Order: sequence, then C-alpha cells, then structure tokens
Amino acid sequence: MNLWIKRDDLLHPHVSGNKFRKLKYPLQALAGQPVHLVSMGGLWSNHLHALAHAAAIAGFPATALVRAAEGMNSAMLDDCRALGMQIRFVSREAYRALRDDTEAWRQHLPDSSAQHVWLPEGGSAVTALHGVAELVSELEFTPDLMVMACGTGATMAGVLAGLRGQGRVIGVAAFKNADYLHAEVARLLAAAGYPTHQNYQLLTTFHHGGYAKVSAELSAFCENFFEDTGILLEPVYTGKMLFALRQLWLSGQIAPESKVVAVHTGGLQGLRGYGKTP
Repeated sequence: MNLWIKRDDLLHPHVSGNKFRKLKYPLQALAGQPVHLVSMGGLWSNHLHALAHAAAIAGFPATALVRAAEGMNSAMLDDCRALGMQIRFVSREAYRALRDDTEAWRQHLPDSSAQHVWLPEGGSAVTALHGVAELVSELEFTPDLMVMACGTGATMAGVLAGLRGQGRVIGVAAFKNADYLHAEVARLLAAAGYPTHQNYQLLTTFHHGGYAKVSAELSAFCENFFEDTGILLEPVYTGKMLFALRQLWLSGQIAPESKVVAVHTGGLQGLRGYGKTP
C-alpha cells in the first residue's frame, strides 16, 4: 500500500479540516447579509468551534444549541463565548428533535426572525458537499482508495461527488448503529445535484465503544502514530479512521500496489476533552 495523508487539519489554524470545507459555500452565500447563524453540537463540537471562529471573521452573530445540562462547560465552549457566540443548552431529547425537525430550533429561540439562518449538525448543509468535493481536485493523482471518518456522512458524500465515480471510498463510522448513513449519503448527494454514487464501503465496527469513546488500544495507536510520523491525531474521528485502515492493511484487504489517500479531517481542539493539548 502506498499511503498519502491529505492534511486538511492544516487548512486554517481554527476553522480546520472538513469544517472549513463544509462552511465555505454556505457562509459565502450569506456574505453581506444581516443574518444570525444558529447551529447545534455537543460540549466538544468541532463544528461549533469552527463556526464560532468563521462567524467572528465574517462578522455574523451566532447562537449554539448545545447538548448538555445547564451549567456544564468545556474549553470549546469557552472559546465560543470568547468569540461572541451565544450558548443555549438543550436536553438530549430536545437535541434528538433538532435532528428530526429542521424547524425545531425555533422553539429554543423564541425571538427568532427571518434573519436567523439554521446550519445543520456538523455543518452538513447540502451546499457543504461542493466545498468537500474540492478536496479531490487538489490531489495530484486519482487514488485507488480514499478513506475518511464519518460523522454525519457529508464528508464522504462530498468526496464521492469529487471522485465522480472513480476509485473507491471507505468511510469509518465514529459511533454505533451507523448503518443509516447509507440513506443519508444518498440523500445528500441527490439534494446537491450529484449522482448517487455507490463506489463506497461504510465500516461500522471501528467505533471503539461508541461516539467519543476511546479504547486503550486506540489511545496507544494515536500516540504511537504521532511518535512515528509527527502527525497529531484525535481519537474521535481521524484516529479511528487510521486505526481501521491499518487493520484493513494487516488483514490483506488492501492490495499492495494500491494508491491510498487518507483524509485528516482536523478537529484537534477536541483533544482537550481527553486532557491533552493539541
């Protein structure tokens, strides 16, 4: 296997990785308008962290609906507040409703108006795929295989769009019970005007216990990877992806001559949630 790592963690010091690509076109479309951005995420959300920075740069006010109990805190939320983002806490039940109903967020902002613009969880708006698809055009060759972590499925959908049916894609789900992502990838591709590409595989057994769960084996892998390469990983997404890729290679599921590109989707600020400094 010939392996390249696409270092999207280096795109921007704060709006890094797939979040930079996902936010690019949705925010460009709003440039110059008097809008107030609203989105959702957890206590260590890479999306909310990136959105707070991007909104501050663009001059947009922003509000985050955070899945946590009132009074809970994290370094990520401290950063968001310092950048001017308003924080409102929602229960787990209410958070699930935000996923199911695209208008449910208004219940948490009774003063909302036409100026308030909703951005989905993870920044996975339909136009986000166009930004992610550009990742492929930046490569100097067409790989046989591209591998990335999956949260909402938008990054994999965008890469599939960029490859235009060429090569093969593997998405490594970062959480349990992720089979529904097949339908989500198809929905995103269709809504963004792309063919429903099928040249991908979704791996759902490398979650190491669930979303944000980290096994001792995964933690050791991330530490050893940094020592060997100097490339820092976070264990929630990219660490799980590269761990899975190594297992595929060791089990002979990747041909020795394959040209493989693994996408480092950033999110290193989340390391603070594990007591580590990015």
